[in-house]
Amino acid sequence: MVRWIEETAHKASHEDDLCHLRWLDTHLAGLSLDDIDRDRLDQVAKSKRQKGASNATTNRMLALVRAILRRAEREWGWLERAPSVRLLPESKQRIRWLTHAEADRLIGQLPEHLADMVRFSLSTGLREANVTGLEWSQVDLERRVAWIHPDQAKARRAIGVPLNTDAVLVLRRWEGRHPQRVFVYQRNNTQGETEWTPITKAGTAAWKKALKRAAIEDFRWHDLRHTWASWHVQSGTPLHVLQELGGWTSFEMVRKYAHLAPEHLAEHAARIETGMRTLDSGTSRASETCQERFQHSAC
Repeated sequence: MVRWIEETAHKASHEDDLCHLRWLDTHLAGLSLDDIDRDRLDQVAKSKRQKGASNATTNRMLALVRAILRRAEREWGWLERAPSVRLLPESKQRIRWLTHAEADRLIGQLPEHLADMVRFSLSTGLREANVTGLEWSQVDLERRVAWIHPDQAKARRAIGVPLNTDAVLVLRRWEGRHPQRVFVYQRNNTQGETEWTPITKAGTAAWKKALKRAAIEDFRWHDLRHTWASWHVQSGTPLHVLQELGGWTSFEMVRKYAHLAPEHLAEHAARIETGMRTLDSGTSRASETCQERFQHSAC
């Protein structure tokens, strides 16, 4: 574990790895690598699930163990053969996104700093860490652009962020409050003086309470990014453009939004039209004629 941590400190998911490894330490500490077999890992996965973890969360932990054991075998030469790691089935859930009306309702329940962070997220699609950590040195309001440096991006690639009018208006409101960070909040320091403090976490208790007051359920901060992408697709933004805007490395990552805008398939759907309206009209007229004849004969 120590060697893995040292060699992968550059990973975007480094903090997540540390979280998983702290939990694993309570189950695997003191064991030799040979003792970590498939049966034991199945027990570890079972214990994780019993603690309330989802299959997806459990799989992220198991994938980490698999990666470490494979490196121990193939690169470090510490293990004769890494065990097969069996992942749990994951259900494909729908994408959670808000309508414009729901977004307005949520924003109306949030304190000023969180409300503007939500507006900015819905305008740019940036992840939580990129919004909370945004610095003025990454913003050019004259050119209406911002940028995320490679070491700040999940894919470790720089992201250029075009700022629409909504995003620019949000940033204008926060100019001059803090010399370095964009989004801050007011708090009293140890001397009892009020000062602007950088925000480190967005999904706080205030966020959760606002969701409850707005009657919005099953919604995480990251779902703001899904909402941004969904709004784009429904407004006609091509998927390859969305991929670049969102900084996704793979086109497959944006295909999950394609079903929200099937209009481009309308031309192809029309190719097998049968003229059903004409048939319906003819059938309706034929029925009326039969009814007339029946009434006439009855008379």
